[in-house]
Amino acid sequence: MTPITSLDLTGFTEQEPGVWTDAHGLVLSVHFFGLVPDLPAPLDEPDRLRHGLARSVASAGAGLIEAVVGTVDSVPAVGQLVKVRRPNGHGQVFLGSWTVPRATCSTVVKVQAGEGSMTGVREAVVLARTGPERYFVPHPYGPGVEGGLPFHVGDHEEWDAEFPDHPLTLVRAALRRITPTVVLHDGFKTLAPFATAAPSPIPAQTPSTPAPAAGSSGVRRWFRRS
Repeated sequence: MTPITSLDLTGFTEQEPGVWTDAHGLVLSVHFFGLVPDLPAPLDEPDRLRHGLARSVASAGAGLIEAVVGTVDSVPAVGQLVKVRRPNGHGQVFLGSWTVPRATCSTVVKVQAGEGSMTGVREAVVLARTGPERYFVPHPYGPGVEGGLPFHVGDHEEWDAEFPDHPLTLVRAALRRITPTVVLHDGFKTLAPFATAAPSPIPAQTPSTPAPAAGSSGVRRWFRRS
């Protein structure tokens, strides 16, 4: 049950309602949360939003690679690329998502993929090319982003063509292809927009997923694609 009524599932096979996989090991899923979105800032304050997201992801032990503000089916949304450690500590899992927030609920489309038995090749190659002093850089979303997985240039999109089978490359490409095909229910699109009331300023110096709620007062019932 989500307000996503359709999306391009070419190459994906349904594993369970709302979850699909493909031959490359990508997992595509759609979600609905009948709760006020837990975003640190409105979408029209992108600097504060990105800074808050980066700090939140780092505090959870992960790393925010990229956050952008855009639209999904003409509705304002925030896209994120995040890396997390595998539960067994060997390698990383990369997650790409678009969150479409409204005043009292949100919907998410997410793609994820993990490293296989061989890990760290992309990082090692890029580190050798750039050198340590250019490889590890301060997080671009501002000061105070500490902890979690380090930010480095090896995750930049410019390296994707050289590593076409890397999970980050696959996640980034799949999300870029699928997002423009997402169609949202008209009732969801007309809900009041998301806004936050308690700003938390960015410092002046320079430098996982909750379960869907069963229901929410005032929110229509959404029907996922047939």
